[in-house]
Amino acid sequence: MLRGHRRASRWTLEQLAEVSGVSARTLSDMERGRSKGPQHRTVTALADALALEGEARRELLELARDGRLRDHWTRPSGLCELPRSVEDFTGRAAELAWMSELLHAESSAGVGVVGLITGSAGLGKTTFAVRAAHSVRQSFPDGVLFLDLFGMSQQPRGAGDALRVLLRALGVPDQQIPGDIQERASLYRSSLRDKRVLVVLDNAASEEQVRPLLQGGGASRTLITTRRLLAGLEGVRRLVLGPLPVPESLELLAGILGERSTSAGESALTRLAELCGGLPLALRIIGNRLVSRPEWDAAELAARLANEERRLDQFTAGDLKIAHAFGMSYEQLADPARRLFRRLAVIPGRDFGAALTAVAGALPIEDAWNALDDLVDLGLLQGSSAGRYRFHDLVRLFARERLQEEETPAGREAVTGRVESWLLRMATVSGRWFEPGYGPPGRSDPDLPVPSSEEEADWWLRVNVDNWLGAMQAAAGRGRHSLVLDCAESMHWFSERWVHSPHWHEVFALGAESAAALGDLAQQATQLNYLAWVHSVPPVDPQAMLRYAAEALELATRGGAKAQIAWSHEYTAGALLLLGRSDEAIPLSLRAAETFKSLGDIDSYVQTLANVANCLRIEGRYAEALQQFRTGLALMADGGSGMTPSVATHSRPFALIRIGQCLGHLGRRGEAITTLGEGIALLDTLQVSDFRHAGALETLAALLAEEGRSGESRSTYALAALVFESIGDAEASSRCNALATVAS
Repeated sequence: MLRGHRRASRWTLEQLAEVSGVSARTLSDMERGRSKGPQHRTVTALADALALEGEARRELLELARDGRLRDHWTRPSGLCELPRSVEDFTGRAAELAWMSELLHAESSAGVGVVGLITGSAGLGKTTFAVRAAHSVRQSFPDGVLFLDLFGMSQQPRGAGDALRVLLRALGVPDQQIPGDIQERASLYRSSLRDKRVLVVLDNAASEEQVRPLLQGGGASRTLITTRRLLAGLEGVRRLVLGPLPVPESLELLAGILGERSTSAGESALTRLAELCGGLPLALRIIGNRLVSRPEWDAAELAARLANEERRLDQFTAGDLKIAHAFGMSYEQLADPARRLFRRLAVIPGRDFGAALTAVAGALPIEDAWNALDDLVDLGLLQGSSAGRYRFHDLVRLFARERLQEEETPAGREAVTGRVESWLLRMATVSGRWFEPGYGPPGRSDPDLPVPSSEEEADWWLRVNVDNWLGAMQAAAGRGRHSLVLDCAESMHWFSERWVHSPHWHEVFALGAESAAALGDLAQQATQLNYLAWVHSVPPVDPQAMLRYAAEALELATRGGAKAQIAWSHEYTAGALLLLGRSDEAIPLSLRAAETFKSLGDIDSYVQTLANVANCLRIEGRYAEALQQFRTGLALMADGGSGMTPSVATHSRPFALIRIGQCLGHLGRRGEAITTLGEGIALLDTLQVSDFRHAGALETLAALLAEEGRSGESRSTYALAALVFESIGDAEASSRCNALATVAS
């Protein structure tokens, strides 16, 4: 039949091989009858190449399937023979140790020892199972049987058929095999009872399919591979196969390439291994492509793979195609789950939760949970104990490809816009929890699960930062500037709680760009002043602070934004202080303070007074600085001062810390220790842990050491080291750890 279709298309073997990706030798074997049961993916590729449809396509696929089954059922000898292992098998040492433990595990009475190997497409479950079975073959004198259950095909092998094949392989004559499936299962268990046989059941579809194939107690063992979790199977030992780490990926590539790996270049091979994402199938395809094309350069292939739009197309070698492996899992899904799977590809960020899944799929949250379970069960998504889900990089590209192929442009646009809008609105509402004057947000938007507390808002913003920041980037590119600017502005107060996040530069840069696009000079100046603040956080960059503050000043002056003029002065003063030019900084801070006072902005006024005091402290004018800090502290404590209570609460610990530092410099160590302790305790209450917290701890530890309180000093230095380490300041952490040792 194949030869007839090829000739009708007027193609040579070589031409069909080129179009289909199936080797000419394989085609020749099929046409000459040497290969009567080719793999499903091979025949599908040929049917696609020949443009077969309807009855012609169905007949070709069924003939191949019948040939496979006939091959399984009618071989007179060597039935269920274990396939050959690959010579370049690499890694999996821990997994092979698990197999050894399975071999020696004690079985309970009537309960057989069963190992279940799960994992997504392309992870090499079958390859591993075959390798493991070969490695322990000598421990099973009565045989090692291998049976493909066709779990990913449209018609998985039935349990009755599987039992018939296994029984024949165990030497039971056809006429003695019962017709009833339960009787077959009973005969199968009894046939294994006194034998030592390893049975490898590859590519299982469901619990119902494999339960009748499990032996009772005894020395035999069963090994099952499946893409599904088969969570309903009880009493089995589970092994979840994951991607290979980069060193083992490199080793596998080198094994496939042989001598050519030396000339390929380590950096190029490392990049290829990274782009393969640890999937053995992907690594084998790339390795085979390089081996079969000696003129190809590994670095050039890596460059091709770097293009996400074309990456999946590169993972093809003969009848191996990684998209086919993912496609077999995709085909197992019901239509609603398929639709959700491909729409999840529009979500920005590395992972996502169920609420965002529901938005992407336009589903109730309960249906989203069920669909996520199905996707995890088939290995199309990776789940975590924290309720977050993520794609393997190559599976995400497959989902994006399905979205492009199976959704209309209008449908894709609707999903993208819905996800983008929801993320930005959620981030904005969450950020405004921390902004004075907003308070708890209302529930005017029924689509948003509005956070019910600051703690919940804080958690949502941190956990979903890759999602909402990705939405900001995409929305800015699509011209949705009002949404972007609202989101950036809402982050101002929250950024004070998470000062060491690496995201703030991009957040406020996007805000400034959107404000510029909207022609809002005041907001553009505001966002640029926020950028100046970002560069005041260690590692500081005073020159960048000066640039952003100067640009903000020019825009604020043009727009008549007095508050932003004052803030640009304040951030310029901060930069000058960092540059050791405190004499220039003090007048600017005083000018800013006067402006804020005239505007009735007591919150900002108190903050600039604190910065004036800090300049005095840096200059060594500790008594003047102490008085200035205490003036500010008194305003924070005065309910009638006009300060916003939440701002006063947040500012109080920093004022106490600065007062404690001044007292220490004035030789009043006892008062300094007490005051620093109060400030640090308030920071702990507010759950603030940043460079200011770490610096306060280091100062307190030094004062305790001077007072001879070495035990307290040692523990405080150690705590300071931990905080410095958590914010990425390794040098300060090392310094504090060394001082903790000295203090002991």
